[in-house]
Amino acid sequence: MTSERPRFRLGFLTHVQGRDHDIARTYRNAQELFAVADELGFDVGWVAQHHVSLEGGGLSSPWAFLAHAAARTTRIRLGTAVTVLPLEDPVRLAEDIATVDALSGGRVEIGVGSGSSALEYAAFGKDAGRKRELTSENLDVLRRALAHDEVGAPGFRIQPRPGDFGRRVWQGVFSAQGAEYAARRGSNLLLNRAAYGFDAPTDEVQRPWADAFLAAWDQPHRPRIGLSRFVFPAKDRRTALRAIGDDVHRAALRMAESGAFPKGLGADEALRRFHAFYGHPDDIVAALGREKVLPVATDLITQFNPAVPDHDAAVRALELIATEVAPALGWKPARPDEPASVEPAPAPASASASASASAGVLR
Repeated sequence: MTSERPRFRLGFLTHVQGRDHDIARTYRNAQELFAVADELGFDVGWVAQHHVSLEGGGLSSPWAFLAHAAARTTRIRLGTAVTVLPLEDPVRLAEDIATVDALSGGRVEIGVGSGSSALEYAAFGKDAGRKRELTSENLDVLRRALAHDEVGAPGFRIQPRPGDFGRRVWQGVFSAQGAEYAARRGSNLLLNRAAYGFDAPTDEVQRPWADAFLAAWDQPHRPRIGLSRFVFPAKDRRTALRAIGDDVHRAALRMAESGAFPKGLGADEALRRFHAFYGHPDDIVAALGREKVLPVATDLITQFNPAVPDHDAAVRALELIATEVAPALGWKPARPDEPASVEPAPAPASASASASASAGVLR
């Protein structure tokens, strides 16, 4: 154990949306974000899976997308946040994951979750009422397949032979009970950019979930917590609002129709509900300094969704995150010839067992 402060990992997440319905251009732009992030030193690039089309796009086949991203990048890690696991054949999914991992030189992270769309479940002939059970069942099979154990039939093991995925599986959760379950299964924790159905600020809602995860962790290796947050830096607050404000407000009003948010939200309340950090980088750094889950996170995963900024604005925001926001929080980019780390840096030597588990903190 070292006494040095740990280096947290910086990621970005795209839901692969565009301003128009030219899906080819939307996909090209999203691939370009991976290339830009790779050059800027981001540690991980994540994509979300959506079978139901989003406005201006959405990605139903994340592993095909990530295979292409692997060819365009050299060091950034490639992950899903999340793959909707109950709608997948876990053996076939394991084959796709292992293939992309081989193509990328071992750079894959696999995040899974149960999803939320009843329409998606109906389209795949699955019972949405069993989504937790299906997630658990499929995760068991997926883990065995990625461990190169027999699955499906005696003597059958997937190919290509997978690398070591023992520390590269993540679960998205929406409760303290879900966080405890993920810890008991040895999965890393993924926390969403917003907590739906709560009036309290997202970080106040999610901090007990992170604490429950850390308290339940009993694996020999350090736990990891990936904290997704809406982060959009720009020249100033007004410039940021021009790029994201209307999109966020419309998204909040749509979510109010399903009961996730109260009806009749104004623009400011919509931004609060999405726990948005936006404006000048200095203002974002100050706001993130008050974020309650951040001190126990090992991975900060920035995203712009539900906003769909123009491509140039998105690229500029990534640049500001990597050059001004994250460094002010203590992040340092990996060297160009240094692969992005699978593990966060060791915790301080003085930490106790449970504190050491949570010591991949952002400084």
